[in-house]
Amino acid sequence: MTQATGKYADFEALRERALALRRQGLSRRQIRDLIHVDNNDILNRLLEGEPPPDWTRRPNAKDDLRDRARELRLQGWTYDQIQVELGCSKGAISLWVRDLPKPERRDPSEQAKLAARKRWEHEHTVRDAERRQAKEAALTAVGQMTERELFLTGVALYWAEGTKDKPYDRRETVTFVNSDPGMIQTFLAWLDLLGIDRERLRFCVMIHETADVTGAERYWSELAGADPNAFYKTTIKKHNPKTVRKNVGDTYRGCLVIKVLRSADLYRRIEGSWYGIVGAASAHSRENRT
Repeated sequence: MTQATGKYADFEALRERALALRRQGLSRRQIRDLIHVDNNDILNRLLEGEPPPDWTRRPNAKDDLRDRARELRLQGWTYDQIQVELGCSKGAISLWVRDLPKPERRDPSEQAKLAARKRWEHEHTVRDAERRQAKEAALTAVGQMTERELFLTGVALYWAEGTKDKPYDRRETVTFVNSDPGMIQTFLAWLDLLGIDRERLRFCVMIHETADVTGAERYWSELAGADPNAFYKTTIKKHNPKTVRKNVGDTYRGCLVIKVLRSADLYRRIEGSWYGIVGAASAHSRENRT
């Protein structure tokens, strides 16, 4: 080690003073100005072994930003993207990640695809919000139904989804089939409106063989509020290996068949009411055209 000379000759006394100032929490610059040491090598020797005060250390937040910047760079982010994400300067980012490999440059077509996907995701979110608002507004607009409105709704539901009498196949019986729980609930409410005793109802589940048959039977029984004894044996649909089924998953419960016993008179009333609706609708349409 080179012997200190000149104004640094009394090195040990100078070191004691420098260490005392350091322990008081002074920075290197403050110590240098107080003891008039302009040589950094000498200052380093004076302060050797004495840790700097906490306040002079870099904040932990910077370390967190640096770690996050490196993580994003390894994921292929550009300087611009990291700057927007973290709010740091590009200069700082460059220092933090310069030892990492540069991300592969995407070709223009891929960039365009990414931009298009981001635009579509945004548009999809906007459209979903519009759908929800429209549906909620329509739901609110319905309000309470009168008995007449429920009666006409039930007739229309049955004529759309129920079995019908044909000249070549006489079947004046009321049988309604549907997979939509809302349709089933509305049809049952309609039967209640007409005073049809629940003891006259029989049910049957129709479902694919690969589905949860037991779970579906339980679901429809609870939805209809029906005793299991009112259910016929479940109809199982065989799987065709050449077809790809889309009605799968936890929400698939097959269809529920509702059959009303001794229902010839009810069927005739439904058919007559339906043609009454058709006639009234046609007359209304003609009035609006004139």
